Amino acid sequence: MSDGIIKDIDRGRGEVLRIEVSEYKGKKNLNLRIWYTDKEGELKPTQKGVTVAPEHYEELKEAILEAGSMF
Repeated sequence: MSDGIIKDIDRGRGEVLRIEVSEYKGKKNLNLRIWYTDKEGELKPTQKGVTVAPEHYEELKEAILEAGSMF
């Protein structure tokens, strides 16, 4: 998998939940962040989100799968 956007999930009101892999200080991370559409129609990141380091990815995946079984 290359760096970049994995999925944009529409939240309405010009917002998306963007899931992406990015690199910071030479380390790849998984980012889940709310983006909004500005007045020019471009998506911009907000401060609302979380960055998951690779060593925590498996725990996050397990938690999401467990949460999914509750619906």
